[in-house]
Amino acid sequence: MIDALGAPQSVLLLGGTSEIGLAIVDRFVETRRLHTVILASRDPDRSATDAQRLRDAGVSAVEIVEFDSAEVGEHRSMVEEVWARHDDIDVTVLAFGVLGDQANFEADPEGAADAAIVNYAGAVSVGLLVANRLRAQGHGRLVVLSSVAGERARKSNFVYGSTKAGLDAFAVGLGDSLVGSGAKVHVVRPGFVKGRMTDHLEEAPMATTPRAVAEAVAAAIASGKEEVWVPGPLRFVMSGLRHLPRAMFRRLPI
Repeated sequence: MIDALGAPQSVLLLGGTSEIGLAIVDRFVETRRLHTVILASRDPDRSATDAQRLRDAGVSAVEIVEFDSAEVGEHRSMVEEVWARHDDIDVTVLAFGVLGDQANFEADPEGAADAAIVNYAGAVSVGLLVANRLRAQGHGRLVVLSSVAGERARKSNFVYGSTKAGLDAFAVGLGDSLVGSGAKVHVVRPGFVKGRMTDHLEEAPMATTPRAVAEAVAAAIASGKEEVWVPGPLRFVMSGLRHLPRAMFRRLPI
């Protein structure tokens, strides 16, 4: 169970190699209450190093399970396998996704559709499966890593932005459906996060870090806050952009 300070005892990371996801796990390791971590990874071999690092940091039980967000037909068995070995899971972090390149997507519509399956359809599939488990156990949190890119699709990355818009709407609705069950969804909307996924891009204003996102997630779980912006002022920036007339929005260099 999550204690009064928001510290969980067990975490399932969907996207076991995600920098942000691992930063969130590391943040909970610091509470000294986390004893079980399940890394659900498309590349179990790549997750082995992180698994050992977590054991060295004091997590008594660290498991790696194979998980590919695009293989939606395999999601049910993975979730059933995890819950069969554990009485319940306190926090599940949905942290998988691909950024891709807009020009490449426009030249390769099939590749764009593949990205949409990973970022949106895969999240819908596993998100519903996890939510059903949280509802049945009567407690738990699902942290969904959305993005400010989903607030209003920009011409420079509208394929990625559209997948995050769908994910965000799904996560908000899922959270509403869980009201009264004891479970809760936290929708996290970071801006530009400095890391492997973005190291080839020019840094955007108000850029943040995986650690800052992790701190915001930990604070939200402790307080119960359901919508999280990182950094916080982005909430107001995106509100302005969302309501900007379309003709003006098109002229922005974004």
